[in-house]
Amino acid sequence: MALRFWLWLGFVSFGGPAGQIAVMHQELVDRRRWISERRFLHALNYCMVLPGPEAQQLATYIGWLLHGTRGGIAAGALFVLPSLLLLIGLTWAYLAFGQVPVVAGILYGIKPAVTAIVVHAAWRIGKRALHNAALWAIAAAAFVAIFALHLPFPLIVLGAALLGLIGGRIAPERFKAGGGHGGIKGSGAPCLIDDDAVIPHAAYRTTGLITVLVIGLALWTSVWLALVATLGIDNPITRMATFFSGAALLTFGGAYAVLPYVYESAVNQFHWLSPGQMIDGLALGETTPGPLIMIVAFVGFVGGWQTDALAAALGPGHLLASATLAACVATWFTFLPSFVFILAGGPLVEATRDNLRLTAPLTGITAAVVGVILNLALFFAFHVLWPAGFGGAFEWPAALIGAASLIALLRYGLSVPKLIGVCALAGLAIEFGLR
Repeated sequence: MALRFWLWLGFVSFGGPAGQIAVMHQELVDRRRWISERRFLHALNYCMVLPGPEAQQLATYIGWLLHGTRGGIAAGALFVLPSLLLLIGLTWAYLAFGQVPVVAGILYGIKPAVTAIVVHAAWRIGKRALHNAALWAIAAAAFVAIFALHLPFPLIVLGAALLGLIGGRIAPERFKAGGGHGGIKGSGAPCLIDDDAVIPHAAYRTTGLITVLVIGLALWTSVWLALVATLGIDNPITRMATFFSGAALLTFGGAYAVLPYVYESAVNQFHWLSPGQMIDGLALGETTPGPLIMIVAFVGFVGGWQTDALAAALGPGHLLASATLAACVATWFTFLPSFVFILAGGPLVEATRDNLRLTAPLTGITAAVVGVILNLALFFAFHVLWPAGFGGAFEWPAALIGAASLIALLRYGLSVPKLIGVCALAGLAIEFGLR
């Protein structure tokens, strides 16, 4: 059952990290009751302060809590695999035929639905996490910081953690996990992993920490050395392995924070693709499920295709094999650190759940996340409702789909898969029949 869920999530995880976290919250906390609200938020807080794709890391963390190391690896891998396969296929079509397949109708319906999902996430997490005026103030400050002041996300997280640390010392009752007035109220149904559940495999062991670190380093080193031995250190695919390993450690603040760095290096330094192709890749990444940072697979595929990176080893003409290997290499070296961070750090994080000095900063981060998610919802809404800017036409059909989606989520509790399916059909009808 868990494997089917994680694979399904990989195919429907549109909307960037906020949308993906919203889906996991609705499915795992509210609907399936696999994990309690507090443990979900505690895991989310840890993932938010790590470099890398936080939604994929959250899936890995929860999979690890549920079923140990194998569960974490399966959850994290299945979260990424559908996106990788789709991007390989779509990028091949883009390069071979000169255009991305037409999905405008489906996307027209899905985009306002994703906007509603993100608004729903801000409402649900805010309702359960903002229990007092201090946390509301942090959420409001985070929204102003990112919306009006355009401060970088890592700085907002650091500031929220600092406020939580100070608040935990001067007003500890306001910064307890789920604290404030009355705590967190669940649906009443028991969870597989509730607030007080003892999970043997989640206990911290120094030997376990060292083992994960050694295995992670060995996996990185062995694949990199294999590429050097077979292709050479100056081969474009080997350079991608080195570059994306470094990029994976710089992705604080999500994909949008690291994309300028990837753009500058991939386009201007290594010349793996052109500026126009990079923009097309971003559009493609926005329209496929999975983490937006999966654009690295597009960059790798185009770079492997245009440089014919396997020509020296296999001879010219192996463009598809070269591009596919490059996409897989870019993905491997981007996501490997995320698995190490979760499997190595998870036991330490679980051990801090009752330590106010450590949880208070995370409570502050949770409050800030609400403001950041609300900002993302407004960003999505603007681009969905005014695609040409405020000077352009207002998209009334998209507005109606978004409003209906929000009502379906808030009033009727419609599941995300059904919502996405219905809205995709509505988008097709509007695009090809009604407009």
